[in-house]
Amino acid sequence: MTSDTLLALILYFFAISIKPGPNNLMLLASGTNFCMKRTIPHAFGIGFGFVVMTILVGLGMGVIEQLLPGFSIALRILSLIYLVWLAWRLATSGSLSAVDGDAKPMGFIAASLFQWINRKARAMALTAMAIYTSPENHMMSVFMVELIFEAVGLPCMFVWAGFGVALRGFLSVPARLRAFNIVMALILVGSTVPYALR
Repeated sequence: MTSDTLLALILYFFAISIKPGPNNLMLLASGTNFCMKRTIPHAFGIGFGFVVMTILVGLGMGVIEQLLPGFSIALRILSLIYLVWLAWRLATSGSLSAVDGDAKPMGFIAASLFQWINRKARAMALTAMAIYTSPENHMMSVFMVELIFEAVGLPCMFVWAGFGVALRGFLSVPARLRAFNIVMALILVGSTVPYALR
């Protein structure tokens, strides 16, 4: 990978990772409701899930679908059910003390599986594999793309979780938190479900 390609890939992942999307909105909500420490497994789950998905895309997801017909559809349906349940829990959570006591943030495995219905993550994976991999040294370039994503994408995710933590003081008023959680739940469902069903 040339230095020009490397710089372009870094800038691509930064631009796409820092802007709002389903993962970042969930990290914002998690940081607000659960604080940074309890959001860490969620952030690492996103990173892991994206890497696995992108490697499978890079190495030929079509082959897996031929060996296991309906695999991607089944995974998408299960992830959608979980997403709607998660949005409901988020929308109906009451106060930060109630959240801290009763609810649980999205965990590592759930965040990893969520990448399969996240349209933005799928688009990132396809674009990165189509543009930044090299036919001459395909395997090495696939893994290089993954390494760059982790180096650039994870800090961007923690920025969003940090925004959520910063909002905790303002949202300590139950009515504000309730409104925030409802809006986040609606945005999460609206930005994911219609596209995941395509």
